[in-house]
Amino acid sequence: MTTELYFWIGFSIFVLLMLALDLGVFHRKSHIVSFKESLTWTLVWIVLAMGFGTLIYYWKGSEKAIEFLTGYVIELSLSVDNLFVFILIFSYFRVPQEYQHKVLFWGILGALVLRIIFIFAGVALLTKFHWLIYVFGLIIIVSGIKMLFQKDKKLVPDKNPVIRLVKKMIPVTSTYHEDKLFVRIEKGVWAATPLFIVLVFVEITDLIFAVDSIPAILAITTDTFIVFTSNVFAILGLRSLYFSLAGMINLFRYLHFGLSFILIFIGLKMVFSEVYKIPIEYALITVLCILISSIAASLLIKNKKALH
Repeated sequence: MTTELYFWIGFSIFVLLMLALDLGVFHRKSHIVSFKESLTWTLVWIVLAMGFGTLIYYWKGSEKAIEFLTGYVIELSLSVDNLFVFILIFSYFRVPQEYQHKVLFWGILGALVLRIIFIFAGVALLTKFHWLIYVFGLIIIVSGIKMLFQKDKKLVPDKNPVIRLVKKMIPVTSTYHEDKLFVRIEKGVWAATPLFIVLVFVEITDLIFAVDSIPAILAITTDTFIVFTSNVFAILGLRSLYFSLAGMINLFRYLHFGLSFILIFIGLKMVFSEVYKIPIEYALITVLCILISSIAASLLIKNKKALH
């Protein structure tokens, strides 16, 4: 087997072990995730990502390491927008706090499967039809502009065709049954609980966001291993990041402007790639500057208002 294949197998085993450790040991019983616990896990995933980036550096060189880091920062940044939607979903369905981790666990597990399909399909299409890079670039630019001018997100699950289809296919209980996704009701018939509906909605949300985030990372590199691993580290750290920021997410009032500018920048990078190829280190610095500026503006402007 090639070294590349060994790394794919090794990384897959690592992810499975971490997921098993997460659900089977640390979150075996449903409980409310404390700020301290979530912050610890957030730091653990960041350290693991940086450690993996170092491994990439010694294996594939500095350029691939920077590609991984840039992809990780972009994916993690764009994933923050998911947090706003997660808060809306959990609030709308009144999901008890102790059950939220399980929903995110299975939701992110499904997201990993969807992402790897998107990644391999995207790379294959760009390899065979190079002109698609301009299509992807325009899609990202349009997404960034839409995000820039979008109003407050609204959540109407009852109008979602997938949710309506699920309710037609299988009965849904009116109340939660602890952290169970399915339960037996009258005459031994299986029924979905509202928690399963929440999970479906989380998966739909991630699918929508993947349409933006995957092409954005493909603008940085088409190395499937780099794209996938940077995605995985960002997604796996998303759960703990949610519980760390859920209580103060509204403080970052200008963050969506930063995210929209990141998308527009990445889209322009793809569209004009044949005219001028922006060095990967400059792309990383630009993304970090936009992200830090939007966070700083959110905190400073809010603090200034609070003084009056």
